[in-house]
Amino acid sequence: MYAQIAAELGLNTGQVENLDQLFETGATVPFIARYRKETTGNLDEVQVRDVMERLEYLRELADRKQTILKSIEEQGKLTPELNKQVSAALTKQSLEDLYLPYKPKRRTRAMIAKQAGLEPLALLMLSGGDMESWFEGYQTPEGVERDIPKLTKMARDILAEQIAEDPEPKDEIRRLCRSLGGIQTEIKPDFEKETTKFDDYRDFTEPVQKIAAHRYLAIRRGEEEGVLRMRFELPEDHILDVLCKKWMTTGCLGDQVKLAVQDAWGRLLSSSMEVELRLDLKEKADLESIGVFGKNMRDLMLAPLGGQKVVIGLDPGFRSGTKWVVIDTTGKPLDHGAIFPVEPQNQVGKSEQTLLGLIQKHQVEVICLGNGTASREVFGFLRSMLKENGLTEKVTTLIVSESGASIYSASDIAREEFPDLDLTIRGAISIARRFQDPLAELVKLDPKSVGVGQYQHDVNQRLLKKRLDEVVESCVNHVGVNLNTASAPLLSYVAGMSTALASSVVAYRDGHGGFHSRKELLKVARFGPKTFEQAAGFLRLTDGTEPLDRSAVHPENYKLVQQMAADVGLKTSELLGDEKAIEKIQLKNYLGENVGMLTLTDIVKELKKPGRDPRSAFVAAKLMDEIQKISDLKPGMTLEGTITNLTKFGAFVDIGVHQDGLMHLSEMADKFIRDPSEICSVGQVVKVRVLAVDVHRKRISLSAKTERSGDSAVSAAPALRAAPIRPEPEKSFKSSGNFQTDVEALAKRLRGE
Repeated sequence: MYAQIAAELGLNTGQVENLDQLFETGATVPFIARYRKETTGNLDEVQVRDVMERLEYLRELADRKQTILKSIEEQGKLTPELNKQVSAALTKQSLEDLYLPYKPKRRTRAMIAKQAGLEPLALLMLSGGDMESWFEGYQTPEGVERDIPKLTKMARDILAEQIAEDPEPKDEIRRLCRSLGGIQTEIKPDFEKETTKFDDYRDFTEPVQKIAAHRYLAIRRGEEEGVLRMRFELPEDHILDVLCKKWMTTGCLGDQVKLAVQDAWGRLLSSSMEVELRLDLKEKADLESIGVFGKNMRDLMLAPLGGQKVVIGLDPGFRSGTKWVVIDTTGKPLDHGAIFPVEPQNQVGKSEQTLLGLIQKHQVEVICLGNGTASREVFGFLRSMLKENGLTEKVTTLIVSESGASIYSASDIAREEFPDLDLTIRGAISIARRFQDPLAELVKLDPKSVGVGQYQHDVNQRLLKKRLDEVVESCVNHVGVNLNTASAPLLSYVAGMSTALASSVVAYRDGHGGFHSRKELLKVARFGPKTFEQAAGFLRLTDGTEPLDRSAVHPENYKLVQQMAADVGLKTSELLGDEKAIEKIQLKNYLGENVGMLTLTDIVKELKKPGRDPRSAFVAAKLMDEIQKISDLKPGMTLEGTITNLTKFGAFVDIGVHQDGLMHLSEMADKFIRDPSEICSVGQVVKVRVLAVDVHRKRISLSAKTERSGDSAVSAAPALRAAPIRPEPEKSFKSSGNFQTDVEALAKRLRGE
């Protein structure tokens, strides 16, 4: 097993074996990747998880093999050759192919034919012989009509089932279906005269091997909503050739066997292959989409942080008003209320007075506005207010995503944090805190509610949750957690800690006035040595009694660092951050049985900048005051926006009109790119140019490519800029009346095609 995984993943057997042993002792992925580099050969988290998943798969495969062998043996049909084939199966699919003929099933036509004593006739069809002579000696069982054509067909049913259950040609048939098969969709009659969100699939065809994940998921959603009908066009002639080559052997009754082959495909195999194709495409689409969601989630969790600033958080609204809250530098709410600066109340003067008073009283540095209903209207009010009062340079105003804020505000976590506050005020707190530290706030949400990708409700929810939880765990441990300020939800993602244990840590902290050292964690109920080993390195104390507690150095290496400090004539606290003294350390002198150069290098890196946050500072997109709704957009406009989602086909950009625009993959750079993630990420601020706007369907097409005009070139987005393209020829553009067609035509024009 170890050798197989090593070969598959390009590792050596020792790495896989060592990882398995670490897993058996309860070691977590973040701990292994960060603190056991010598043991793993410096594998990163992705590689460690890959090994873990393959070990799990192969163990499940081994268990399934034992179950199948036992079942076949109980039937008295287990032969040495079959035993060998089952034991050698490398995939669950090939294992189930072998088991299919022996798998208990409901009453089939082949079973009925066998009960009628027609199995010898089926064998005669394969071996060749005189069917008339065979029927002369055939005794018709009671209740079975002696109808020769019907009995012959029943015998072929036996043969057809045998052909359909033959594992040998299955892989070739699957290959043909995937390489030559096609997907066709059409709108159901009830929707033919209506405009639907699935109009792109009204008369759609695409090869199975080329269909993109997002298109397949869209088609499935159209099916589930009763709008689309999907069918597969499979390469029947090629498949029949494969089956005939296997079953129409010399001497067989060719006409009968050929009919059985056709029946096996048409009645049995074709439907099962279509089901397999559907499941296979769904699984691939799920894995690809979940991978994209995971990357988007990581970008969002590790987004630039605003830091410790006094912030006003605004949850905008029309009729119910805009709820506000002031939070201090630690995220603690100081004051809250509501203003009504826009329709229908239009209490502009009173709203200004309230906010200006708050800014002066609390020395507010940032106003964060949720991007929901009325956000642009309230944003315009804020910009005007700050400009008129000379506060534009002093107070920063920005719009932040409020995805999931309403879910948080009604959650048990929010009720526990703020039991006496209204839901909308809790939402405003979440909006403000997302600016200060997005990671600390987003961990309080179910990752699926953050909105990190299209079709996230269409993919396998168990796999999606698993992947997003892994991403959150990875991000939390990558950044590190302040032990004395972190919430229980944040602590629960620290390596080795559970939700219950995180709550116990917070309870102990509240009851003892905070922690003074990492070692004090061992006094928390159920926080044992193993948990301490896994978690301690990711927990930080900025003002503890042990200087190293504010770094990512693991407590198991404290004595080593203390020796390093002594060897250069300093105390440990003096060594931290003293790069000149650290450069004098001769790492080779500290090599040991459990400490190699990889660990020593990490220790030195951490000593130079102890507890450094790997995230960058927050930068907001500059939104144009005059652009507030989709109808304000015109082709050719250049705007700033924030990437809210990445997909395989492009990026969605928030340009401040309540509807994200799509920057297609072909419009993201002046050079060819295979994946949007090559050049951008969620949360990145970009400049884009409006290509087309469909107000009715709420679709906006954007570009970051260099715009050509005569001999001059203007880049819409320097951050995404690549090699220049050739000037486009002079053309006039005439709308076809179809938005998608216009977008594609404009894209070709910009490429000079």
